Amino acid sequence: MRAGPIFDLFLSHFNSGFESVSAILSNLRRWHVILLSFGIGLLSFAAWMTLIEEGTVDPYLEITELRKEIEQIEKPTLSEKDSSIPEKDSTWRTFKVRNGDNLSIIFAKAGFSDRDLYEVVKTSTHGEELSKLYPSHTISFQSDHNGILIGIEHQRSLLESTSYWRVGGSFESKELILTPEKIITWVSARIESSLFLAGQSAGLTHNSIMELANIFGGVIDFFLDPRKGDTIHLVYEQLFLSDKKIGDGDIVAAAFYNRGKEYTAFRYKNSDGDVGYYNAEGVSMRKAFLLAPLDFTRISSNFNPRRLHPIYKTTRPHRGTDYAAPRGTPVYASGDGRVIESGYTKANGKYIVIQHGQKYITKYLHLNRRKVRRGQKVVQSQVIGTVGSTGAATGPHLHYEFLMNGVHRNPRTIHKKLPKAKSLPQKEMQAFQRGIFSAKKQLLVLKEELLIAPKNKTGAAAH
Repeated sequence: MRAGPIFDLFLSHFNSGFESVSAILSNLRRWHVILLSFGIGLLSFAAWMTLIEEGTVDPYLEITELRKEIEQIEKPTLSEKDSSIPEKDSTWRTFKVRNGDNLSIIFAKAGFSDRDLYEVVKTSTHGEELSKLYPSHTISFQSDHNGILIGIEHQRSLLESTSYWRVGGSFESKELILTPEKIITWVSARIESSLFLAGQSAGLTHNSIMELANIFGGVIDFFLDPRKGDTIHLVYEQLFLSDKKIGDGDIVAAAFYNRGKEYTAFRYKNSDGDVGYYNAEGVSMRKAFLLAPLDFTRISSNFNPRRLHPIYKTTRPHRGTDYAAPRGTPVYASGDGRVIESGYTKANGKYIVIQHGQKYITKYLHLNRRKVRRGQKVVQSQVIGTVGSTGAATGPHLHYEFLMNGVHRNPRTIHKKLPKAKSLPQKEMQAFQRGIFSAKKQLLVLKEELLIAPKNKTGAAAH
Protein backbone atom coordinates (compact mmCIF):
# COMPACT_ATOMS: atom_id res chain seq x y z
CA MET A 1 0.00 0.00 0.00
CA ARG A 2 1.26 3.34 -0.89
CA ALA A 3 1.39 6.12 1.68
CA GLY A 4 0.51 8.95 -0.67
CA PRO A 5 2.25 11.87 -2.33
CA ILE A 6 2.96 13.79 0.98
CA PHE A 7 4.85 10.89 2.48
CA ASP A 8 6.84 10.55 -0.74
CA LEU A 9 7.77 14.24 -0.53
CA PHE A 10 8.94 13.95 3.18
CA LEU A 11 10.95 10.86 2.39
CA SER A 12 12.73 12.51 -0.50
CA HIS A 13 13.67 15.57 1.73
CA PHE A 14 14.93 13.30 4.56
CA ASN A 15 17.13 11.38 2.17
CA SER A 16 18.49 14.62 0.76
CA GLY A 17 19.26 15.96 4.27
CA PHE A 18 20.94 12.74 5.36
CA GLU A 19 23.08 12.75 2.24
CA SER A 20 24.07 16.41 2.95
CA VAL A 21 25.08 15.64 6.57
CA SER A 22 26.98 12.59 5.44
CA ALA A 23 28.74 14.72 2.93
CA ILE A 24 29.66 17.31 5.60
CA LEU A 25 30.88 14.65 8.06
CA SER A 26 32.88 12.99 5.39
CA ASN A 27 34.56 16.30 4.62
CA LEU A 28 35.39 16.97 8.37
CA ARG A 29 38.53 15.71 9.86
CA ARG A 30 38.38 13.26 12.75
CA TRP A 31 39.42 15.77 15.46
CA HIS A 32 36.66 18.08 14.32
CA VAL A 33 34.13 15.35 15.04
CA ILE A 34 35.52 14.81 18.54
CA LEU A 35 35.33 18.53 19.35
CA LEU A 36 31.79 18.76 18.05
CA SER A 37 30.68 15.79 20.17
CA PHE A 38 32.16 17.31 23.35
CA GLY A 39 30.36 20.59 22.74
CA ILE A 40 27.04 18.90 22.19
CA GLY A 41 27.53 16.88 25.43
CA LEU A 42 28.38 20.03 27.43
CA LEU A 43 25.26 21.81 26.23
CA SER A 44 23.15 18.78 27.10
CA PHE A 45 24.57 18.65 30.67
CA ALA A 46 23.88 22.36 31.22
CA ALA A 47 20.29 21.96 30.07
CA TRP A 48 19.81 18.98 32.43
CA MET A 49 21.14 20.89 35.51
CA THR A 50 18.79 23.77 34.80
CA LEU A 51 15.84 21.39 34.85
CA ILE A 52 16.96 19.95 38.22
CA GLU A 53 17.29 23.39 39.86
CA GLU A 54 13.84 24.40 38.77
CA GLY A 55 12.06 21.16 39.67
CA THR A 56 13.66 20.15 43.09
CA VAL A 57 13.93 21.53 46.76
CA ASP A 58 16.97 21.38 49.09
CA PRO A 59 16.20 18.60 51.67
CA TYR A 60 18.05 20.49 54.47
CA LEU A 61 15.90 23.57 53.91
CA GLU A 62 12.81 21.41 53.89
CA ILE A 63 13.63 19.87 57.36
CA THR A 64 14.45 23.28 58.84
CA GLU A 65 11.16 24.79 57.74
CA LEU A 66 9.30 21.78 59.13
CA ARG A 67 11.03 22.13 62.54
CA LYS A 68 10.05 25.81 62.71
CA GLU A 69 6.43 24.92 62.07
CA ILE A 70 6.50 22.30 64.87
CA GLU A 71 7.99 24.79 67.35
CA GLN A 72 5.29 27.33 66.51
CA ILE A 73 2.67 24.73 67.36
CA GLU A 74 4.30 23.38 70.57
CA LYS A 75 5.32 26.62 72.31
CA PRO A 76 1.82 27.94 73.05
CA THR A 77 0.82 24.50 74.37
CA LEU A 78 3.75 24.30 76.86
CA SER A 79 3.16 27.86 78.00
CA GLU A 80 -0.46 27.11 78.86
CA LYS A 81 0.61 23.99 80.87
CA ASP A 82 3.15 25.90 83.01
CA SER A 83 0.69 28.61 83.95
CA SER A 84 -2.17 26.31 84.87
CA ILE A 85 -0.26 23.52 86.70
CA PRO A 86 2.72 24.93 88.63
CA GLU A 87 5.45 22.48 89.52
CA LYS A 88 5.98 21.65 93.21
CA ASP A 89 8.98 23.19 94.90
CA SER A 90 11.55 20.68 96.15
CA THR A 91 12.97 22.93 98.90
CA TRP A 92 12.69 22.16 102.61
CA ARG A 93 9.65 23.23 104.62
CA THR A 94 10.07 23.54 108.39
CA PHE A 95 7.45 23.20 111.15
CA LYS A 96 8.01 24.09 114.81
CA VAL A 97 6.60 21.66 117.35
CA ARG A 98 4.01 23.25 119.63
CA ASN A 99 2.14 22.10 122.71
CA GLY A 100 -0.35 19.39 121.77
CA ASP A 101 1.36 18.49 118.50
CA ASN A 102 2.14 14.92 117.53
CA LEU A 103 3.69 13.35 114.44
CA SER A 104 0.37 12.73 112.73
CA ILE A 105 -0.64 16.40 113.12
CA ILE A 106 2.71 17.68 111.84
CA PHE A 107 2.75 15.30 108.86
CA ALA A 108 -0.76 16.46 107.97
CA LYS A 109 0.32 20.11 108.17
CA ALA A 110 3.13 19.30 105.76
CA GLY A 111 0.70 17.59 103.36
CA PHE A 112 1.74 13.99 103.98
CA SER A 113 -0.33 10.99 105.00
CA ASP A 114 -0.22 8.54 107.88
CA ARG A 115 1.16 6.05 105.35
CA ASP A 116 4.19 8.29 104.86
CA LEU A 117 4.53 8.55 108.63
CA TYR A 118 4.38 4.76 108.99
CA GLU A 119 7.08 4.23 106.37
CA VAL A 120 9.48 6.62 108.08
CA VAL A 121 8.93 5.33 111.62
CA LYS A 122 8.89 1.61 110.81
CA THR A 123 11.60 1.33 108.16
CA SER A 124 14.32 3.66 109.48
CA THR A 125 16.80 2.88 112.24
CA HIS A 126 15.92 5.96 114.30
CA GLY A 127 12.22 5.96 113.45
CA GLU A 128 10.98 5.57 117.01
CA GLU A 129 13.05 8.59 118.10
CA LEU A 130 11.09 10.77 115.69
CA SER A 131 7.96 10.42 117.84
CA LYS A 132 9.71 11.89 120.89
CA LEU A 133 8.66 15.47 120.27
CA TYR A 134 8.97 18.44 122.56
CA PRO A 135 8.04 22.10 122.09
CA SER A 136 10.80 24.05 120.33
CA HIS A 137 11.82 21.01 118.26
CA THR A 138 11.58 21.53 114.51
CA ILE A 139 10.77 19.02 111.77
CA SER A 140 11.65 19.78 108.15
CA PHE A 141 10.22 17.97 105.11
CA GLN A 142 11.46 17.65 101.55
CA SER A 143 9.47 16.32 98.60
CA ASP A 144 10.32 15.71 94.97
CA HIS A 145 8.59 17.39 91.99
CA ASN A 146 5.80 14.81 92.20
CA GLY A 147 5.06 15.60 95.82
CA ILE A 148 6.58 12.36 97.16
CA LEU A 149 8.29 12.58 100.55
CA ILE A 150 12.03 12.07 100.12
CA GLY A 151 13.61 13.61 103.24
CA ILE A 152 13.00 14.62 106.87
CA GLU A 153 15.17 16.38 109.42
CA HIS A 154 14.31 16.34 113.13
CA GLN A 155 16.19 19.18 114.88
CA ARG A 156 16.12 18.71 118.65
CA SER A 157 18.62 21.45 119.44
CA LEU A 158 21.48 23.34 117.82
CA LEU A 159 23.66 20.34 118.60
CA GLU A 160 21.39 17.32 118.05
CA SER A 161 19.47 16.31 114.94
CA THR A 162 18.44 13.22 112.97
CA SER A 163 18.13 13.01 109.19
CA TYR A 164 15.88 10.59 107.26
CA TRP A 165 16.00 10.00 103.50
CA ARG A 166 14.14 7.72 101.10
CA VAL A 167 15.91 4.77 99.52
CA GLY A 168 13.47 2.92 97.28
CA GLY A 169 10.42 1.93 99.30
CA SER A 170 11.98 2.56 102.72
CA PHE A 171 13.90 5.17 104.68
CA GLU A 172 17.39 5.31 106.10
CA SER A 173 18.46 7.58 108.94
CA LYS A 174 21.50 9.05 110.66
CA GLU A 175 21.87 10.87 113.95
CA LEU A 176 24.14 13.91 114.11
CA ILE A 177 25.49 15.18 117.43
CA LEU A 178 27.79 18.19 117.28
CA THR A 179 30.32 18.96 119.99
CA PRO A 180 30.62 22.67 120.78
CA GLU A 181 33.88 24.34 121.68
CA LYS A 182 34.02 25.18 125.40
CA ILE A 183 35.77 28.35 126.49
CA ILE A 184 36.25 29.07 130.19
CA THR A 185 35.31 32.59 131.21
CA TRP A 186 34.47 34.42 134.44
CA VAL A 187 32.43 37.31 135.73
CA SER A 188 31.71 39.19 138.95
CA ALA A 189 28.73 41.26 140.02
CA ARG A 190 27.61 43.27 143.04
CA ILE A 191 23.99 42.93 144.14
CA GLU A 192 22.08 46.21 144.22
CA SER A 193 18.51 44.90 144.36
CA SER A 194 18.37 41.16 143.59
CA LEU A 195 20.52 38.26 142.52
CA PHE A 196 18.72 37.99 139.20
CA LEU A 197 19.21 41.60 138.22
CA ALA A 198 22.87 41.40 139.23
CA GLY A 199 23.33 38.26 137.15
CA GLN A 200 21.62 39.78 134.14
CA SER A 201 23.73 42.92 134.44
CA ALA A 202 26.84 40.72 134.37
CA GLY A 203 25.66 39.12 131.12
CA LEU A 204 24.58 35.76 132.53
CA THR A 205 21.75 33.86 130.87
CA HIS A 206 18.58 32.97 132.75
CA ASN A 207 19.65 29.32 132.81
CA SER A 208 23.03 30.16 134.34
CA ILE A 209 21.40 32.29 137.05
CA MET A 210 18.94 29.52 137.89
CA GLU A 211 21.77 26.97 137.96
CA LEU A 212 23.64 29.22 140.38
CA ALA A 213 20.54 29.38 142.58
CA ASN A 214 20.20 25.59 142.43
CA ILE A 215 23.82 25.06 143.47
CA PHE A 216 23.42 27.24 146.56
CA GLY A 217 19.74 26.37 147.07
CA GLY A 218 20.47 24.22 150.12
CA VAL A 219 22.42 26.88 152.02
CA ILE A 220 20.97 30.21 150.81
CA ASP A 221 17.36 31.36 150.57
CA PHE A 222 17.59 33.68 147.59
CA PHE A 223 14.24 35.22 148.54
CA LEU A 224 15.42 36.52 151.90
CA ASP A 225 19.16 36.20 152.37
CA PRO A 226 20.71 38.46 149.67
CA ARG A 227 21.41 42.04 150.71
CA LYS A 228 22.61 45.10 148.84
CA GLY A 229 26.37 44.99 148.55
CA ASP A 230 26.60 41.17 148.42
CA THR A 231 28.79 39.88 145.61
CA ILE A 232 28.83 36.87 143.32
CA HIS A 233 31.76 35.46 141.36
CA LEU A 234 31.38 32.87 138.65
CA VAL A 235 33.77 30.74 136.58
CA TYR A 236 31.80 29.05 133.82
CA GLU A 237 31.83 27.67 130.27
CA GLN A 238 30.68 29.45 127.15
CA LEU A 239 29.70 27.25 124.21
CA PHE A 240 30.68 28.09 120.64
CA LEU A 241 29.72 26.46 117.36
CA SER A 242 31.55 27.60 114.23
CA ASP A 243 32.91 30.60 116.15
CA LYS A 244 29.39 31.65 117.16
CA LYS A 245 28.28 31.61 120.79
CA ILE A 246 25.27 29.36 121.26
CA GLY A 247 24.90 29.53 125.03
CA ASP A 248 26.46 28.98 128.42
CA GLY A 249 27.73 25.61 129.61
CA ASP A 250 28.41 24.25 133.09
CA ILE A 251 29.36 26.39 136.06
CA VAL A 252 32.91 25.41 137.00
CA ALA A 253 33.08 27.30 140.28
CA ALA A 254 31.09 29.94 142.12
CA ALA A 255 31.40 32.12 145.20
CA PHE A 256 28.68 34.07 146.98
CA TYR A 257 29.50 36.61 149.68
CA ASN A 258 26.39 37.18 151.77
CA ARG A 259 26.46 39.53 154.80
CA GLY A 260 30.19 38.97 155.13
CA LYS A 261 29.97 35.18 154.97
CA GLU A 262 31.55 33.28 152.10
CA TYR A 263 29.92 30.34 150.29
CA THR A 264 31.87 28.52 147.58
CA ALA A 265 31.05 25.66 145.24
CA PHE A 266 33.23 23.67 142.82
CA ARG A 267 32.17 21.24 140.11
CA TYR A 268 33.84 17.85 140.52
CA LYS A 269 33.47 14.31 139.18
CA ASN A 270 34.09 11.80 141.95
CA SER A 271 35.68 8.37 141.69
CA ASP A 272 32.28 6.79 140.90
CA GLY A 273 31.86 9.09 137.89
CA ASP A 274 29.12 11.19 139.51
CA VAL A 275 29.27 14.94 138.94
CA GLY A 276 28.33 17.28 141.75
CA TYR A 277 29.20 20.53 143.50
CA TYR A 278 31.25 20.63 146.69
CA ASN A 279 32.54 23.39 148.92
CA ALA A 280 36.26 23.93 149.45
CA GLU A 281 36.28 21.26 152.19
CA GLY A 282 34.73 18.62 149.95
CA VAL A 283 31.23 18.77 151.48
CA SER A 284 28.41 18.31 148.99
CA MET A 285 26.35 21.40 148.22
CA ARG A 286 23.28 19.24 147.71
CA LYS A 287 21.27 19.30 150.92
CA ALA A 288 18.28 17.18 151.83
CA PHE A 289 15.92 20.11 151.23
CA LEU A 290 15.87 23.37 149.29
CA LEU A 291 15.48 26.51 151.36
CA ALA A 292 13.12 28.04 148.76
CA PRO A 293 11.05 25.59 146.67
CA LEU A 294 10.26 27.72 143.60
CA ASP A 295 11.43 30.24 141.03
CA PHE A 296 11.06 33.34 143.09
CA THR A 297 10.29 37.03 142.64
CA ARG A 298 9.60 38.31 146.15
CA ILE A 299 8.42 37.28 149.61
CA SER A 300 5.10 38.59 150.89
CA SER A 301 5.06 37.01 154.35
CA ASN A 302 7.53 35.13 156.56
CA PHE A 303 7.04 32.52 159.27
CA ASN A 304 4.84 33.99 162.03
CA PRO A 305 2.90 31.85 164.56
CA ARG A 306 0.62 34.81 165.47
CA ARG A 307 -0.14 36.11 161.98
CA LEU A 308 -3.37 38.05 161.28
CA HIS A 309 -5.07 36.11 158.51
CA PRO A 310 -5.61 38.44 155.50
CA ILE A 311 -9.06 37.01 154.65
CA TYR A 312 -10.61 35.86 157.94
CA LYS A 313 -9.10 38.84 159.88
CA THR A 314 -8.39 36.63 162.87
CA THR A 315 -5.13 35.69 164.55
CA ARG A 316 -4.28 32.30 163.21
CA PRO A 317 -1.01 30.40 163.26
CA HIS A 318 0.89 30.82 160.02
CA ARG A 319 2.80 27.59 159.98
CA GLY A 320 4.77 28.21 156.85
CA THR A 321 6.17 30.77 154.47
CA ASP A 322 4.27 32.59 151.74
CA TYR A 323 6.24 33.15 148.56
CA ALA A 324 4.50 35.70 146.36
CA ALA A 325 5.11 35.02 142.67
CA PRO A 326 3.29 35.45 139.36
CA ARG A 327 0.67 32.87 138.51
CA GLY A 328 2.25 29.97 136.65
CA THR A 329 5.66 30.20 138.35
CA PRO A 330 7.09 26.64 138.67
CA VAL A 331 7.01 25.08 142.13
CA TYR A 332 9.71 22.51 143.01
CA ALA A 333 9.76 19.52 145.29
CA SER A 334 12.10 20.68 148.06
CA GLY A 335 13.48 17.17 148.50
CA ASP A 336 13.25 13.58 147.30
CA GLY A 337 10.09 11.78 148.39
CA ARG A 338 6.65 10.43 147.51
CA VAL A 339 3.39 12.33 146.98
CA ILE A 340 0.91 11.28 149.67
CA GLU A 341 -1.80 13.82 148.83
CA SER A 342 -2.74 15.74 145.68
CA GLY A 343 -6.17 17.34 145.86
CA TYR A 344 -8.35 20.38 146.53
CA THR A 345 -10.06 21.96 149.54
CA LYS A 346 -11.89 25.25 149.94
CA ALA A 347 -9.24 26.63 152.28
CA ASN A 348 -6.06 25.23 150.70
CA GLY A 349 -7.16 25.31 147.08
CA LYS A 350 -5.16 22.92 144.93
CA TYR A 351 -2.47 21.42 147.13
CA ILE A 352 0.25 18.75 147.27
CA VAL A 353 1.75 16.94 150.26
CA ILE A 354 5.07 15.05 149.99
CA GLN A 355 6.49 12.52 152.45
CA HIS A 356 10.30 12.56 152.76
CA GLY A 357 11.47 9.44 154.54
CA GLN A 358 9.94 8.72 157.96
CA LYS A 359 10.36 12.11 159.65
CA TYR A 360 9.64 14.90 157.19
CA ILE A 361 6.62 16.21 155.28
CA THR A 362 6.32 19.28 153.04
CA LYS A 363 3.10 20.95 151.92
CA TYR A 364 2.45 23.20 148.91
CA LEU A 365 -0.85 25.14 148.89
CA HIS A 366 -2.91 27.46 146.63
CA LEU A 367 -1.50 26.01 143.42
CA ASN A 368 -2.79 26.91 139.99
CA ARG A 369 -1.90 23.50 138.54
CA ARG A 370 -0.77 20.19 139.99
CA LYS A 371 1.70 18.20 137.88
CA VAL A 372 2.04 15.09 140.08
CA ARG A 373 -0.43 12.52 141.36
CA ARG A 374 -0.83 10.66 144.61
CA GLY A 375 1.69 7.85 145.04
CA GLN A 376 4.18 9.29 142.56
CA LYS A 377 7.87 9.47 143.43
CA VAL A 378 9.55 12.86 143.04
CA VAL A 379 13.13 14.12 143.21
CA GLN A 380 14.52 17.38 144.52
CA SER A 381 13.91 20.38 142.19
CA GLN A 382 11.33 18.46 140.13
CA VAL A 383 8.45 20.70 139.06
CA ILE A 384 5.35 19.50 140.92
CA GLY A 385 3.00 22.39 140.16
CA THR A 386 2.64 26.10 139.49
CA VAL A 387 1.86 29.11 141.64
CA GLY A 388 -1.80 30.15 141.82
CA SER A 389 -4.41 31.73 144.05
CA THR A 390 -6.87 28.87 144.53
CA GLY A 391 -8.67 28.43 147.84
CA ALA A 392 -8.51 31.12 150.56
CA ALA A 393 -5.86 33.31 148.91
CA THR A 394 -5.79 37.05 148.25
CA GLY A 395 -3.40 36.75 145.32
CA PRO A 396 -0.99 34.42 143.53
CA HIS A 397 1.48 32.90 145.98
CA LEU A 398 2.84 29.62 147.30
CA HIS A 399 2.17 28.68 150.90
CA TYR A 400 4.95 26.28 151.94
CA GLU A 401 4.97 24.21 155.15
CA PHE A 402 7.60 21.95 156.68
CA LEU A 403 6.77 19.28 159.30
CA MET A 404 9.22 17.15 161.29
CA ASN A 405 7.72 14.23 163.23
CA GLY A 406 4.28 15.75 162.66
CA VAL A 407 5.18 19.15 164.10
CA HIS A 408 5.26 22.33 162.01
CA ARG A 409 8.73 23.85 161.91
CA ASN A 410 10.09 27.05 160.43
CA PRO A 411 11.34 26.08 156.95
CA ARG A 412 14.09 28.70 157.21
CA THR A 413 15.62 27.42 160.43
CA ILE A 414 14.86 23.71 160.45
CA HIS A 415 17.66 23.07 157.97
CA LYS A 416 20.21 23.61 160.71
CA LYS A 417 18.84 20.56 162.52
CA LEU A 418 18.81 18.30 159.46
CA PRO A 419 21.47 15.64 158.86
CA LYS A 420 24.75 16.95 157.44
CA ALA A 421 25.41 16.70 153.73
CA LYS A 422 27.58 13.92 152.37
CA SER A 423 31.32 14.62 152.08
CA LEU A 424 33.93 13.19 149.75
CA PRO A 425 35.93 10.29 151.26
CA GLN A 426 39.27 11.27 152.72
CA LYS A 427 41.18 9.19 150.18
CA GLU A 428 39.73 11.36 147.39
CA MET A 429 40.45 14.76 148.94
CA GLN A 430 43.90 15.05 147.39
CA ALA A 431 42.54 14.55 143.88
CA PHE A 432 39.70 16.96 144.64
CA GLN A 433 42.04 19.71 145.79
CA ARG A 434 44.18 19.29 142.67
CA GLY A 435 41.09 19.41 140.48
CA ILE A 436 39.74 22.67 141.91
CA PHE A 437 43.08 24.47 142.30
CA SER A 438 42.83 26.64 139.15
CA ALA A 439 39.17 27.55 139.70
CA LYS A 440 39.82 28.35 143.36
CA LYS A 441 42.66 30.68 142.39
CA GLN A 442 40.48 32.42 139.80
CA LEU A 443 37.73 33.06 142.37
CA LEU A 444 40.27 34.78 144.62
CA VAL A 445 41.43 36.96 141.74
CA LEU A 446 37.83 37.95 140.96
CA LYS A 447 37.22 38.83 144.59
CA GLU A 448 40.26 41.11 144.69
CA GLU A 449 39.36 42.74 141.36
CA LEU A 450 35.83 43.52 142.49
CA LEU A 451 37.08 45.13 145.66
CA ILE A 452 39.21 47.65 143.76
CA ALA A 453 37.27 47.97 140.49
CA PRO A 454 34.66 50.73 140.05
CA LYS A 455 31.08 49.72 139.42
CA ASN A 456 29.46 50.43 136.12
CA LYS A 457 25.89 51.62 135.76
CA THR A 458 24.47 48.11 135.84
CA GLY A 459 26.23 47.08 139.03
CA ALA A 460 28.58 44.57 137.39
CA ALA A 461 32.30 44.86 137.92
CA ALA A 462 34.17 46.55 135.09
CA HIS A 463 37.18 44.51 133.95
